[in-house]
Amino acid sequence: MRDFDEPDEGELSVSAPKTWATGAPAVVHALKYALGQTSPKRTALTLLNINQAKGFDCPGCAWPEPAPGQRHRNEYCENGAKHISDEATSRRVTADFFRQHSVDELSRRSDYWLNQQGRLTEPMVLREGATHYEPIGWDEALDLLAGELRALDHPDEALFYTSGRLANEPAFLLQLFARAFGTNNLPDCSNMCHESSGSALGETLGVGKGSVSLDDLYDSDLVFVVGQNPGTNHPRMLSALEETKRRGGQVVAVNPLPEAGLLRFKHPQKARGVIGRGTDIADQFLQIRPGGDLALFQALNLLLLEAEDKEPGTVLDREFIEAHTTGYDDFAERLRATTSWDAVLQATGLSRDEIEQVHERVLNSRSVIVCWAMGLTQHKHGVPTIREVVNFLLLRGNIGRPGAGVCPVRGHSNVQGDRTMGIWERVPQAFMDRLGKEFRFTPPTRHGLDSVDSIRAMRDGRAKLFVGVAGNFVRATPDSDATERALRNCRLTAHISTKLNRSHAVCGRTALILPTLGRSDRDVQAGGEQFMTVEDSMSEVHATRGRLAPASEHLLSEVSIITRLARRVLGSRPGIPWADFEADYDLVRDRIAQVVEGFQDFNERVRQPGGFRLPNPVNERVFRTPSGKAVFTVNDFTMLEAPKGHLVLQTLRSHDQWNTVPYAMDDRYRGIKGGRRVVLVNPADVAGLGLAEGGLVDLVSIWSDGSERRAEGFRLVGYPTPPGSAAAYYPETNVLVPLDSVADISNTPTSKAVIVRLERAEEHVTV
Repeated sequence: MRDFDEPDEGELSVSAPKTWATGAPAVVHALKYALGQTSPKRTALTLLNINQAKGFDCPGCAWPEPAPGQRHRNEYCENGAKHISDEATSRRVTADFFRQHSVDELSRRSDYWLNQQGRLTEPMVLREGATHYEPIGWDEALDLLAGELRALDHPDEALFYTSGRLANEPAFLLQLFARAFGTNNLPDCSNMCHESSGSALGETLGVGKGSVSLDDLYDSDLVFVVGQNPGTNHPRMLSALEETKRRGGQVVAVNPLPEAGLLRFKHPQKARGVIGRGTDIADQFLQIRPGGDLALFQALNLLLLEAEDKEPGTVLDREFIEAHTTGYDDFAERLRATTSWDAVLQATGLSRDEIEQVHERVLNSRSVIVCWAMGLTQHKHGVPTIREVVNFLLLRGNIGRPGAGVCPVRGHSNVQGDRTMGIWERVPQAFMDRLGKEFRFTPPTRHGLDSVDSIRAMRDGRAKLFVGVAGNFVRATPDSDATERALRNCRLTAHISTKLNRSHAVCGRTALILPTLGRSDRDVQAGGEQFMTVEDSMSEVHATRGRLAPASEHLLSEVSIITRLARRVLGSRPGIPWADFEADYDLVRDRIAQVVEGFQDFNERVRQPGGFRLPNPVNERVFRTPSGKAVFTVNDFTMLEAPKGHLVLQTLRSHDQWNTVPYAMDDRYRGIKGGRRVVLVNPADVAGLGLAEGGLVDLVSIWSDGSERRAEGFRLVGYPTPPGSAAAYYPETNVLVPLDSVADISNTPTSKAVIVRLERAEEHVTV
């Protein structure tokens, strides 16, 4: 067995950031990674089937595909190719591997090393007091897990966590099992990323999802891309923005860092992207200070109100406001009375001229879309910020019509679909009523625990059993030390996974690894070959069919694992046909059609090429709020300030990273090679702090309760960040974010707003 070396952070080199993204280098890097993971034949089979109508959905981001007749034969990006190659790898983790590596050793390995070992191949158990995992048969493993679940004093002592990799059918079955068992403890990865979006949109528009389609994006006059980096996190969005530009639309990028993909995009499937200059994406780039987006949109809204004052009836959509909204007068009065331009400019780091240029673009645009990601959501004031974005769109009627609307860009393949299927600790009562009626039981009414509250519950002994379905809970959550202590406090931890990650080395008294099929693996059950479905960021639901031979004969599908566990735990109560569901996923979809709104005739509609789009009442200007109207909100001005000698740190991904897993130690677009423990700081701040570029520093976060947290050994890299700010990669910096530092209302960790000071480390290395 090959033992992959740990990366050497001492080999770090730094060059100037790139001013464009993708092009031929992206193709070369993707193929190099793919061929390093598996054979040329398997690589070709994988890449030719990804994101195709009869193939499998990329398990990476949730960006939608064009209609089947319009999508490219190679409908994937560099990171998508790496992600699926990572899953389709020929490397295997067998029982021999676990005999050679103790859990303690695995806990000291890097995320990169753990992921590079390959696919898990058989169930493993870590028995109480043992130092190594050992093989266990499926029946014994599921009996063990079922026995521990039945032995709990109350169903709320169990937690069922999911990531967005889970497809619709197993997600529906998981929430059905949890609720039939008696708990709503269904935390998920949305709690850490887009919970603020759902909270804000649900309150103001009545639906916690985006309202736009790809066609809307193409035809929009003006698209804001706020707090996100498409070039790394969802590169196929750049193709859509290129089409926006081709049709005459404009793009405004708002971000603390100058991201290469938003500067210029070289489409690798077009001649101009390979040998030409490519397309300039952003017509205007606002380099905003972290957390300044609320102030920016308040300023834009004030400018719109003032423009309407000067020319009544020509700026705001008065007809829309009067017919379809509530709260306008309070919103306008408060905004006029409290907005200070001095405060806005200080909070944003922008000039008034820059903001007024954007205002002019808005006035000259008939349709506007605002897209955003975690740069908006992971702040204490994340929900008010998104509510202010909604205010901005409501003022000119940019909701519920073509080319306009809200576009939260989800970062994981089926994270939106999981929510639609009921993976939510606070699912609406109407869903619960339909679920109970369909399966003849009474679901629990008490709200469950989200991800942050789940950690607190494990820490305090209120939750004793953790089941993780996909994902890497330990590295996705904040406050790494607290999370690990919490999981180790459990009676049993179990992870349904495709690959090894750090969560497998942070164990309860007993631990299980239950290996499952990947998105690209063929799934054959008693009823024949099966397919599953996913929902993307724009509410398109379509089929996904694995094409590769499974990594091991011992793997079970997630549907099989969940249904077999449910039969052991619940027996014949209630009358749910678990065995039938395992044999034929069509039967699961038939029941989804009865429970989940918008899924009528599910089996028939999803078999059509490209699937179907779920209806969003917002697009009919129907708002499911208590008033039946869209809601203008009053949002208090907030400014993030760091004490003297401190910086505001945002955590982010490197380019060669997907969620918590790095595929390499490089960040090509930012000019970083051979290391991840780096902190990017404006050169003026480096000098002002009396430090030197290339020096080794510790990051020390400070909090209002007087506590401090430390992440050691980061190389200082001069970088064009806004003055007073810094950036570093997660999950290495998750340790800096306390469990209790969360967004108001949504309880999302504040990973984009960490106040830090930089302390010299003992070693000093020149880059």
